[in-house]
Amino acid sequence: MLIYQIGLTLLPGVGDILGKKLVAYCGGVEEVFRQKRRVLEKIPGIGEKLINAILTQNVLQRAEEEIEFIEKNNITALFYLDNNYPVRLKNCIDSPIMLYYKGSSNLNASKVVSIVGTRQATQYGREQCEKLVSGLVAYDALVVSGLAYGIDTCSHKAALDNGLNTVAVLGHGLDRVYPYLNKGLAEKIIDHGGLISDFLSKTIPDRENFPKRNRIIAGLADAVVVIEAARSGGALITAEIANSYNRDVFAVPGKLGDHFSEGCNFLIKAHKAALMQSVDDLAYIMGWNLDKKRKAKTQRELFITLTDDEEVIVNFLKEKAQVGIDEMCINSGLTMSKIAKALLNLEFQGLVRALPGKVYKLE
Repeated sequence: MLIYQIGLTLLPGVGDILGKKLVAYCGGVEEVFRQKRRVLEKIPGIGEKLINAILTQNVLQRAEEEIEFIEKNNITALFYLDNNYPVRLKNCIDSPIMLYYKGSSNLNASKVVSIVGTRQATQYGREQCEKLVSGLVAYDALVVSGLAYGIDTCSHKAALDNGLNTVAVLGHGLDRVYPYLNKGLAEKIIDHGGLISDFLSKTIPDRENFPKRNRIIAGLADAVVVIEAARSGGALITAEIANSYNRDVFAVPGKLGDHFSEGCNFLIKAHKAALMQSVDDLAYIMGWNLDKKRKAKTQRELFITLTDDEEVIVNFLKEKAQVGIDEMCINSGLTMSKIAKALLNLEFQGLVRALPGKVYKLE
């Protein structure tokens, strides 16, 4: 059966939509290759070239080669009618007929967030990305991105650092990694998530492949977050696709006049994305139940040694949900300079969050 499923994607002029129509008209993917010419000629949308390709079945030889590659490299082939095909993606009209997946993560995780952005991420963009992914730990979300430089790489690394599974969607076959410098990262992702593509092996990372890849990034997720993007480019294409799929789209605002903030600010201005200042904004709009949040991992706290001043502040914050810096100074017995230094260190360690108005709370 797999040989016919792959063979369908190799037929000239057959895209994901027409391929599914062929299967529907013929009553199954194997039946597509068993039909007589007179039957094929009655199917709307197919011409003489396609009919000849189906009848000669030359594409099945290439399909056999791909099956050998799949079996040799422990890759899972997912046909769009399979039960384990990603449910969210299956509901998209142009979802890939075939997906090739190498990994261990559940593609139907309860919460999936795709993160996209510029390849030339600034320090601000990386900080916002790390902050978002760190916040997603409480929701045990699967993080999806595209393994490109910049925001994509930051998303995958942040997920791995925080113990979250992450999936990289590739614009080429699973026989290579692009960019090559991310090869080590890709190997780690396989062990804590996976690599996925709708391209056969030997497919090189041509420019036109990446907009096609972006529909998978959008379709796999419940929500798509754009962090730093120019007014045009792959991130905005992904946001447009996500909107067409009725996905929730979020954008992190940036400074006016910054080139790589123009795309995010435009999405917000045009009401094509919700403004996102923290993961709480995403969780609220998505309707994620905070009472059922997974407790953030505390393993890192076991290895953090607090100073006496930091310990005083942490104990003080445990007693109250939110505390202003002036109240801390009055009640802790510490000077303002000592409190400011301790709070800064606690923020860097991810134990304390600063709120507007010089108010602080424990993470």
